[in-house]
Amino acid sequence: MTQPAVFGEGQPARTTQTSRTLNQHLRTALALAASGVPVLPLREGKVPFGNCRACTRGACGGRPHMKSAGACRCPAPCHAWAAATTNHRVLNSPAWAAAWREAGAVGYHPGGCGLTVVDLDNAPAVAWARDTLPATRTVLTTRGQHWIYLGTMQSANGVRSGVDIKSCMVYARWLGRGIGTMAALPLAVRALVVKEEATRRRAGVASSLPERVTWNRAVAHGCRHTESYIRTGLERGLAMVGAHTESGAGSQAFGVARFLAAQHTQCPGPCGLDVIGQQIVDAAVVVGVPEPYAQRAVTNGLNTGKEQAA
Repeated sequence: MTQPAVFGEGQPARTTQTSRTLNQHLRTALALAASGVPVLPLREGKVPFGNCRACTRGACGGRPHMKSAGACRCPAPCHAWAAATTNHRVLNSPAWAAAWREAGAVGYHPGGCGLTVVDLDNAPAVAWARDTLPATRTVLTTRGQHWIYLGTMQSANGVRSGVDIKSCMVYARWLGRGIGTMAALPLAVRALVVKEEATRRRAGVASSLPERVTWNRAVAHGCRHTESYIRTGLERGLAMVGAHTESGAGSQAFGVARFLAAQHTQCPGPCGLDVIGQQIVDAAVVVGVPEPYAQRAVTNGLNTGKEQAA
């Protein structure tokens, strides 16, 4: 998975449009779109433009790429994040012209370009991130910072004090490219949403997530690999599972489990593969895979990996 070009070092992609005739926000949007980042205009106050009359209160059924697919083909920038696009013809169209003239900022859809934004709204939230999360590309905001990671996941607000997660089915405000090297989306960020969404365990609730477990040397004292090696491989695998927000997460979980299991066939054991497997299951559940299916896929993957490498 690679970051959009506009987040890389060097100058962002430039549009061939005549800049004299373009609104500043539209110029920014066109450059972002050319780099593969879906964009939309935002009104003053950092909010999207309201739906047109035909789309009011969901009367149109929504856009086809929203969670509940509809039949809307409205040319205007309706439906908030779902209107974000990389299509220059749409961005330059008459239907979008009025919105760009009145725009107060440019928004983008992080999940649409394979990214997750950890929105840190205040100094304590930034301090928590520095103590807890791996370093990544950071962008200054008016109140705090955006930490941007490679990989997508479910979005959620208020996962802890001053921290929102912006990835799938949301927009974020474009505030510049930021600084630093973009890292893979870590399990620590995914865990924030798992804790938010999981049903509290009680008798009779089979769908609730189990108490979270984390791999460490204590459960793998017979593993021949270093802790850094294990954590790096696991984080990459979890990011791959989490990137399948629409479909394929179960199959990806199987593949990740199979690959990781194959690395441990020469270890005297134990290696804590049950703990690794549960973390893969949790990552799949976060992106919508039913827990029983995720458990089955990961178990089969672990067993297949051991057999193929034997």
